[in-house]
Amino acid sequence: MAGVVDNLPKNHLYWSVYIHHEEGIIAEQLNLTVSLRGTREVRDNCQLFRLTGLLDAFSEPTFRKVLSKNIAEGPKHVILDLSKIDFVDSSGLGALVQLAKQAQNAEGTFQIVTNARVTQTVKLVRLEKFLALQTSVDVALENIKSS
Repeated sequence: MAGVVDNLPKNHLYWSVYIHHEEGIIAEQLNLTVSLRGTREVRDNCQLFRLTGLLDAFSEPTFRKVLSKNIAEGPKHVILDLSKIDFVDSSGLGALVQLAKQAQNAEGTFQIVTNARVTQTVKLVRLEKFLALQTSVDVALENIKSS
């Protein structure tokens, strides 16, 4: 992670803490920026990112760098849980498209679990099929198992 951290703007934060879940899954705590936080879990041959806060022009560069590095390192299937995201702007949408293309180029999948606000923003620019919007993490996990 040193390479990623060295390239981040000075006003961005990054650190990791490991949280143990009941199922024995370990979640890595990602503090991406002051306004965007989340965790990364590796389970069922996929990476699950759960994010909270704002995915906007301020948080996008750090978000994209950290997720891009994790997609490159694998596993190749990615689930992005944005159900607790309060706001996504055009910078955030652009990052989602770039990351989805990266996962697809690695022969993986990229699915996004959304809330009503995120779904509305994605549908406004007609990216709902390309970004593979899902209603829950369980549905996204089932899609990976059946593929």
